[in-house]
Amino acid sequence: MAHKKVNLPQKTCPVCQRPFTWRKKWEKDWEQVIYCSERCRRSKTKSEYFK
Repeated sequence: MAHKKVNLPQKTCPVCQRPFTWRKKWEKDWEQVIYCSERCRRSKTKSEYFK
């Protein structure tokens, strides 16, 4: 039986300014997750391209 994903925590990516939701692979280190994707993590110094 599938479960509903309505109450998952969210954060805002500092690079693209988009909200992203908790994922199972981040379960143990959700507090340390900063970026929504690998692309944003690599572009953290190039954030002016996303504006």
